[in-house]
Amino acid sequence: MEGGAADYNPRTPEDVFRDFRSRRAGMIKALTTDVEKFYQQCDPEKENLCLYGLPNETWEVNLPAEEVPAELPEPALGINFARDGMAEKDWLSLVAVHSDAWLLSVAFYFGARFGFDKEARKRLFHMINGLPTIYEVVTGTSRKQSKERTNNSSKSNKSGLKNSRQSESYTKASKTPPPKDGAESEGEDNEDMEEHGNTLCGACGDNYATDEFWICCDVCEKWYHGKCVKITPARAEHIKQYKCPEPHHAAHSSESTEADPTTVSRIIVPSTCHQEFHIAHAGKRQSQITT
Repeated sequence: MEGGAADYNPRTPEDVFRDFRSRRAGMIKALTTDVEKFYQQCDPEKENLCLYGLPNETWEVNLPAEEVPAELPEPALGINFARDGMAEKDWLSLVAVHSDAWLLSVAFYFGARFGFDKEARKRLFHMINGLPTIYEVVTGTSRKQSKERTNNSSKSNKSGLKNSRQSESYTKASKTPPPKDGAESEGEDNEDMEEHGNTLCGACGDNYATDEFWICCDVCEKWYHGKCVKITPARAEHIKQYKCPEPHHAAHSSESTEADPTTVSRIIVPSTCHQEFHIAHAGKRQSQITT
């Protein structure tokens, strides 16, 4: 296995998670967008083959490492032998399950190798567990779960959201909620982290991360990475009502270029506090004050 280990040398839980996420992305490509190419490479007439996810978000089907023991844990052997003996959908699901197990073994191999303590291992697991498994992505389970959460959330928060928008519509600029003391602040931060960590992007399906800009569609209540819908924080400040590029929004314009002082667009900017900011556009009111 040439690229499974590469020269990658993660040292922190965040480094290991980035490696995990990159390998996962490569394996998802093999089982979804590149599935025809992957299927052809898994020839049952060949020797024991393995599916490897690489740190550069690519994948390869190859023979297992020759050295014993291998530098990294090895994925399931002989995935090609079962290809023609079962339905393609079932075979891909089986490979996905074994791929999930391999990714976890590699991640915690790094954790053991670099002496992660209890808190570091817990942090690594929390980050990993925030992502849908490869099996969930391949079988479509993650999208179903995300849709159910979105529907339930939009129903329960619809009235409260309207009241929040009205009460905050005349705020002159975005403001961070005042700091809170002691256990109350810490508890709410943990709740915010868990809530946002379970949020999936409506475009790519990945989870919320603290170093990314997010924006919410005012029509379907879905959250999106700004990069996935080509919206920047600066551009979001001039959008009075954001509509995502979903097909059922085709009759509406995707965004408005003129800010309205009575409308609020919801965004999440990179923050270690995981707070949701409500941006109120006060351009018109400011000009009235000036004149």
